[in-house]
Amino acid sequence: MRQIPVDTSNATVMVAKAPQPKVKDRRTGEIALDKDGITLMVVEVMFSTPDEVEILKLTVPQPGVSEDLTMGTPVALTGLVASAWENEFNGQKRHGIAFRAVAVTSLAAAGSASKAA
Repeated sequence: MRQIPVDTSNATVMVAKAPQPKVKDRRTGEIALDKDGITLMVVEVMFSTPDEVEILKLTVPQPGVSEDLTMGTPVALTGLVASAWENEFNGQKRHGIAFRAVAVTSLAAAGSASKAA
């Protein structure tokens, strides 16, 4: 699957919903793991550019998620890519775009440090 890099240089990004483990199977509650056995997390962010605002659901490996990410926390996204997906379930075709990042890092501490200086 082709991964397309997403330019975040002109965007303001804030946490819209606190990180949660990604569920692989809703029926069993099984948590999704990457190929290395690392737990995957879902982080919803508000991605705002001068032209539009969207809520994106990002898949991020657990070690790449800053602690204390709460709604409204400004964040930086490292290695954000988009991938198109398509599947068929019960004869219904579905498609969309999946977003994945290497890391979601809080900018709140950096902002506090610069205010204190």
